[in-house]
Amino acid sequence: MKKLLIIIALLPFCSFAQDIKAYQNYDFVAGSKIIFSDDLSDSQDGEFGIHWKLNGGQGVVNKSGDEKAFFITKYYTVLSPRMKTPNYLPAEFTIEFDTWLDEAYDSNSGVSLLFKNGEDVPARISTNNMYVSFEGPDGKLNGDFPESIRSEQYFNKWHHYAIAYKNNQMKVYCDQYRVLVVPDCNFKAVSISIAGDASDGKNMMFKNFKLASGGDMNMIGKAFTDGKYISHGIRFDVNKATIKPESMGEINAITKILKDNPALKFEIGGHTDSDGDDASNMKLSQARAEAVKNQLVSLGIEATRLSTKGYGETKSIGDNNTFEGKANNRRVEFSKM
Repeated sequence: MKKLLIIIALLPFCSFAQDIKAYQNYDFVAGSKIIFSDDLSDSQDGEFGIHWKLNGGQGVVNKSGDEKAFFITKYYTVLSPRMKTPNYLPAEFTIEFDTWLDEAYDSNSGVSLLFKNGEDVPARISTNNMYVSFEGPDGKLNGDFPESIRSEQYFNKWHHYAIAYKNNQMKVYCDQYRVLVVPDCNFKAVSISIAGDASDGKNMMFKNFKLASGGDMNMIGKAFTDGKYISHGIRFDVNKATIKPESMGEINAITKILKDNPALKFEIGGHTDSDGDDASNMKLSQARAEAVKNQLVSLGIEATRLSTKGYGETKSIGDNNTFEGKANNRRVEFSKM
């Protein structure tokens, strides 16, 4: 594909303004099996993202701070994940992504998430600087943002969105806040797309998109009492052992289970994909396991109940030749001692 000659407005792209303490009441739990995940690391700067299809408009991958982001650059842009089958959305799922909106858009919408049934779009989640909205067969519902992130506080910052769908109910989170609950969704969808109406010279971006099946705090409790839990919801900065704030939904759930079951002791195992050299992966996985232990200890769990071990890439559960397999291999495991 020819390189896209697009000029991106240069801004001091900030990292998340929120820290882990702000997420102390966060309760989102990511799905247990990753279906699609793209951090854009294997897409080239100035090119279209290799794991996406362009259905309309235009987009390009470029660096934003330490990570790559997908810039939506035209009106009526629609991007769809490249999947092996057209119908891949499970009955229960979670979706996560980070998004950025330039203040020049004022009250205009940012990126939207489309739920599709073939060519039809029976439901849509739209984001802007004041609220998040759900449009479905029964009409439109809006969830207002708290003052701490709405209006001018929203622009020119990365925000993390998380969506959980189960039993026809949908919960939508922005950063540490649950901003919308749709109790009866009443739509059927088999796939998803990202959409946006961008203007020249105004940044509208997303990154770190992840779709997973499942997502249930009760499932975590059963897995812990059965003896092993695999977490894909505890996330870290790229090539670092710094826990991302949005991981706290899962960590909070694990903390509660450990407090409710004081006799349980666990090994925290860190695992990576096969990218990079073996020694570096082993060191990184150990550091990440220790970071999780330290966070649990800070929340009141006794250190003697937790051990850590880095496994690097030695215990793969997915195919390292596919990006879905790599995403499933990047994980934290809790094994009963």
